[in-house]
Amino acid sequence: MFIFVLQTIWLYIGELAGKDLDVGIIFKFLLYFSPKLVPLVLPLTILLTSIMTFGSFAENYEFAAMKSAGISLQRAMRSLTFFIVFISLIAFFFANNVIPAAEFKSINLRKNIAKLKPAMAITEGIFNDVGNFNIKVNKKSGNNDQYLDDVIIHQKSVRGGNYTVIKAKKGELVGSTNSDILSLILNDGNYYDEIQQKNPAKRANKPFTKSAFKEYVINIDISNFNNVDLDDENYRNSQGMLKASELNESIDSLSTSYNEELDKFADVIYRRTGATLFAANFTPADSLKTFESSILELYDTDQALQVVNLSLGMVNASISNIRVKEGEFKNNLKQLNKFEIALHEKYALGVACIILFFVGAPLGAIIRKGGMGLPMVIAILIFLTYHFIGIFAKNSAEEGQISPFLATWFSTLIMLPLGVFFTYRATTDQGLLSFGNFIEPFNKLVKKLGIFRK
Repeated sequence: MFIFVLQTIWLYIGELAGKDLDVGIIFKFLLYFSPKLVPLVLPLTILLTSIMTFGSFAENYEFAAMKSAGISLQRAMRSLTFFIVFISLIAFFFANNVIPAAEFKSINLRKNIAKLKPAMAITEGIFNDVGNFNIKVNKKSGNNDQYLDDVIIHQKSVRGGNYTVIKAKKGELVGSTNSDILSLILNDGNYYDEIQQKNPAKRANKPFTKSAFKEYVINIDISNFNNVDLDDENYRNSQGMLKASELNESIDSLSTSYNEELDKFADVIYRRTGATLFAANFTPADSLKTFESSILELYDTDQALQVVNLSLGMVNASISNIRVKEGEFKNNLKQLNKFEIALHEKYALGVACIILFFVGAPLGAIIRKGGMGLPMVIAILIFLTYHFIGIFAKNSAEEGQISPFLATWFSTLIMLPLGVFFTYRATTDQGLLSFGNFIEPFNKLVKKLGIFRK
């Protein structure tokens, strides 16, 4: 758990650094993110501890003593099996109740932290919304990044719109941590102001005023920058925040909406083709004109050109509309798949704990090695295989390549025959892999066919 918490700090250090956060907020951030790590930590913990425990039993010949007393491996695992089943039920309860609440808290806290600005309040290379100004700087320098190069400022109008543009080669930010005013001193620049004309005929000329300056000072009110309530919890649009019952309702709603949108769009495209009008109020004439290669032969050149242009316009419009809708449907389907994956993950966590126990316990008895050495290596290799298979499967499911149900359970289903195999080998006192078992069928075949007989 400590290792995964350190990974969380490493991943989100950019969001925590430079925000003037106290230690309590940082600990709250880690506390809210810790429950999300349990689906990673718990299966790995059960796998590792089961290998270590039963490996230590086998290494110290305690299993030999048990078997001499008539205690089989299944009986030795019985009490731990009940305990693991109990842990699996707790894991489902945890995934269904605690993790959604922690997800809700963590995402809202993370979004609130993102609103906090550092002292400079300006990031280079992008436009920054600072008070009544949109400011972009090419480069910042100085001990406190107070010196700016190539400054572009769009000043917001009271009526809306940006009619004033200020450009400067150099700039300097002057302010203090106790002040709500940030002074921006600009050097060697120009001031452009678009003049609004009441006469529509004169607007086409786009008149403006331009003035140059050696130094220009702008005072910016930043009192609202750090006025952020970190306990605000308005954001609640994520599948990770929902319980199993809520996910079922959301999936039904999203699925129904998705199918209705598909039917509506198909009906719209069908009606745009004009196919519904083919059989409406149509009476064939007594003498029908015929054509050999194209129906355009029935029209003169101008009319045929109009028909072709109208047809091309309709086809291009339909193709453009289909492409736009294709992107929308793809995003909607991806969202629906995410909700289905989140639902099945709650059940897969508990089952994975049971299956990984039946992988680790007999494997420890087979390798006959306890402690933190070889069991740690084997456990990490097995868990990484389990984890990465799950990640690849879920990513494919989000894109609609495989079923979300199969993707969520895929890694667990792969571990199931492995657990059965290890349990069988440990119960029958066989090694992990015996090369003789592989070549024995071939030896029998050779003897039966009488090959290589003297």
